[in-house]
Amino acid sequence: MLEYGRPASVMGPLGRITIGDLPSSSTAHWVSRRKAEVLAAIDGGLLSESEACERYRLSAEELAAWRRSISRAGIPGLRITRAQEYRNRSGK
Repeated sequence: MLEYGRPASVMGPLGRITIGDLPSSSTAHWVSRRKAEVLAAIDGGLLSESEACERYRLSAEELAAWRRSISRAGIPGLRITRAQEYRNRSGK
């Protein structure tokens, strides 16, 4: 079923996901599976890139880094990134 021109669910890393299955907007600890779910939601049309950035307080560069990592090494490649390490140390 389509709602507002968007699919009701898309294929995620572990099966079908809906908007309700996505990580909370207050997520602070990003594990590989959560990153993969957000990327799948974007790719499947559940969220736009800009909506994901706003919802999860991510930069476009961070999302691009997630994409590069998953392209190179799959879901295991999404383990913590330098951008996240820096953000956590600087208190942002």
